[in-house]
Amino acid sequence: MKRKTKLIHGGVGGDPHTGAVTTPIYQVSTYKQEGIGGHKGFEYSRTGNPTRHALEELIKDLEEGERGFAFGSGMAAITAVMMLFNSGDHVILTDDVYGGTYRVMTKVLNRLGIDSTFVDTSNIENIKGEIRTNTRAIYIETPTNPLLKITDIKGVAKLAKEHNILTIVDNTFSTPYWQTPLTLGADIVLHSATKYIGGHSDVVAGLVVVNSKELGEEMHFVQNSTGGVLGPQDSWLLIRGIRTLGIRMEETEENTRKIVEYLQNHPSVERIFYPGIETHPNHSIAKEQAKGFGGMVSFDVGSGEKSDQLLNKVKYFTLAESLGAVESLISLPAKMTHASIPEERRAELGITDGLVRISVGLEDIEDLIEDLEQALK
Repeated sequence: MKRKTKLIHGGVGGDPHTGAVTTPIYQVSTYKQEGIGGHKGFEYSRTGNPTRHALEELIKDLEEGERGFAFGSGMAAITAVMMLFNSGDHVILTDDVYGGTYRVMTKVLNRLGIDSTFVDTSNIENIKGEIRTNTRAIYIETPTNPLLKITDIKGVAKLAKEHNILTIVDNTFSTPYWQTPLTLGADIVLHSATKYIGGHSDVVAGLVVVNSKELGEEMHFVQNSTGGVLGPQDSWLLIRGIRTLGIRMEETEENTRKIVEYLQNHPSVERIFYPGIETHPNHSIAKEQAKGFGGMVSFDVGSGEKSDQLLNKVKYFTLAESLGAVESLISLPAKMTHASIPEERRAELGITDGLVRISVGLEDIEDLIEDLEQALK
């Protein structure tokens, strides 16, 4: 089954009870049993709900995994994955990871005794030096947020297997339409489904897919025990969003390519970060492991004053948190998505006050470029 066909026909096909071509919203908390334990596959909606199940089956198929899970947010998904580990365990993470991930690891999960080390995973040698006897996982974002760094998924997975540890990949920026980490050797893939998978700025959700029955049982135990599940209406919205994921990702990439060409030739732009540029670090790896480069671009205009002026002047780029929607969004990572990272840490990473991040949407490209042009003046 090809990618676009799988987006529409993967997972659970409609509703067997009524013939509805899409799974209905099962707005229900509990289910009638014919006798004790005699249910029809569902007994309580924290444990399982037909609409959520349809979404979980669909994302499992798209990521080519063993079992899928839907959570109430991307952070709920990340936290649930980290609950697979025990006090005293150690996790290696990408250094310019999403600010919320950095925060939960250093401010919440550290209280439970889960230790973390942040390194530039775009160079595998950096990872090798941080592996300890108690290291249980390597967690990577690729591309990263907001510097769009690329990590070799296949190389990291090979290293992890040599040390009997898990490889976890945040696939939010690429989505399963462009990149499928489990096929490259990863053990767990996760998404903030709020972004491209939902695609319409109308739902907050997280998704996880694992590559084995054993991990599936462990993940379901955590999900059912902690209860951060996605509701049926939001599950239905994600299924609807996934159906147009392919055409959205392709159109977004086309718009992004033209915007990158424009920014590369603009005198006010000092640096540009986009894995589709041949000079971008690990461009060749990005080209090999993904079918597209995505719609996220970061660029540095040199100072906080200039970035503030830019953000105040744009008309079609909406100043907002989040990304991956049909409308183009713009943000200042240092003061928004990555404000939870200490200032000195941001400086080390290169997340400056002049760094602007855009999420390219589906508007006419001429309007988007004209908007950037007038704002950069």
